[in-house]
Amino acid sequence: MPDYQQIIRSELQAIEQQEQVRILYACESGSRAWGFPSQDSDYDVRFIYVRPVEWYLSIFEKRDVIERPISDWLDIHGWDLRKALVLFRKSNPPLLEWLHSPLPYYERYTIAEQIRGMSPFTFSPKSCMYHYLNMAKGNYRDYLRGEQVKLKKYFYVLRPILACGWIEAYNGMPPVEFDKLVEAFIPANSELFAVIQQLLARKKSGDELDLEPRVNPINQYIEERMAYFEQIAINMRPSGDSQDEQLDSLFRSALQEVWG
Repeated sequence: MPDYQQIIRSELQAIEQQEQVRILYACESGSRAWGFPSQDSDYDVRFIYVRPVEWYLSIFEKRDVIERPISDWLDIHGWDLRKALVLFRKSNPPLLEWLHSPLPYYERYTIAEQIRGMSPFTFSPKSCMYHYLNMAKGNYRDYLRGEQVKLKKYFYVLRPILACGWIEAYNGMPPVEFDKLVEAFIPANSELFAVIQQLLARKKSGDELDLEPRVNPINQYIEERMAYFEQIAINMRPSGDSQDEQLDSLFRSALQEVWG
């Protein structure tokens, strides 16, 4: 069996050489990081990189992402550090999930840890709540409203709904792992917990989980929670604190740390 992690690290090193960049942080995102991959799930690799100082000293807008063609098993995509910090300033949930992925590939320099340290100050409960709520509503609308539903999509609605619960309860970024969210909000002795665990076991075993009759306990829970969080989000605190000077300073210090 191929050593996929070693292949991924080799691909990241090749990107550094081809693009003349330094990768600061790389991790797994998507279903593998969330904890409910299928046997044939691909690897969703995400990374943050920095270019030489001269690249940033230009009057022209330049492409600030690096991506490679998606293969049968690998989807690899990275953001320039400046782009990442602009999105971090807006409390971008996908970026925050990357930074807290339970499956990092590597982390060099101090930059990623510095960004994590600023997270409590920039975190916006309202914008993150709406991000996860809209994700849940979109997947529910598209896949789970009929009598026959795509069973695997339950995970792509439950996880953001539970993330909303975490934001309400703790006023912070939810854990990346699905199991931690389930444990925090769904009683282990409940019917809902039992049916979620059954679906999870089927998905991990390689079951397609395609069209089957809807699972009423999950649908009822999702509908009730979506309606509830719609009301909660309206009155949430709009944004985190401004950290503009600190982010500028972090960017400059990152260039110094990487390139000297």
